Amino acid sequence: MEQLKVKIAGEIALSSDPGNAMKKWREVFGVSQSDLSQYLGISPSTISDYESNRRKSPGIGVIKRFVDALFQIDLKAGGELIKRFKEAEPEQKFFEPIDFTKAVQAKELIDSIKGLCVACPRKVEDMALYGCTILDSIKIILELPYESFVRIYSTTSQRALLFTGTSTGRSPMVAVRLAPIKPAMVILHQIEPEKVDKLAVKIAESEGIPLVVTPLSLNEVKKKLEASA
Repeated sequence: MEQLKVKIAGEIALSSDPGNAMKKWREVFGVSQSDLSQYLGISPSTISDYESNRRKSPGIGVIKRFVDALFQIDLKAGGELIKRFKEAEPEQKFFEPIDFTKAVQAKELIDSIKGLCVACPRKVEDMALYGCTILDSIKIILELPYESFVRIYSTTSQRALLFTGTSTGRSPMVAVRLAPIKPAMVILHQIEPEKVDKLAVKIAESEGIPLVVTPLSLNEVKKKLEASA
């Protein structure tokens, strides 16, 4: 658990936008400014000032107290999120998680990868993403143990899953349909819109998951994602 705390604290301390990084982690833990302020013994407005960068960048002491408070609040609620973090060791053979340091608007991400939303386009208007996981469709479907599927979400399910190596998108969407945790958005790599399987679109609409296609190469997509990270 201490290693995870160091990782989060380091991300905030080294971020070019520490306020947004703090906001990201507070929202990932599902903690309100009010609850956090009670644990820290400061006013909610002070937290708001830090998150909006109206106060100077917090020192390491403030960041440590901030991270400790998030963990204490989660532990008090049962520690489920921390347990998920511990189980989220990346299995690089199957997938590559990219976590963003701040919330990225789904529409902006779609535009950056020249994507087209073929299902649930209205849901992307106000959607924020905290990361994207790139998955090899064949390996995920044929080799990844079902109980390990949760690990592809890294620190939060409020992320996009980008499937490579699929010709129609049917198999990845069937896998998403059966998975215990749903992504915020699914991206199909290098599939022409008219070739997306109708069942894939139907599943996306049924689950309320925006389904996006991108024509960019994988290297181009990674560059766009890493620019948001």
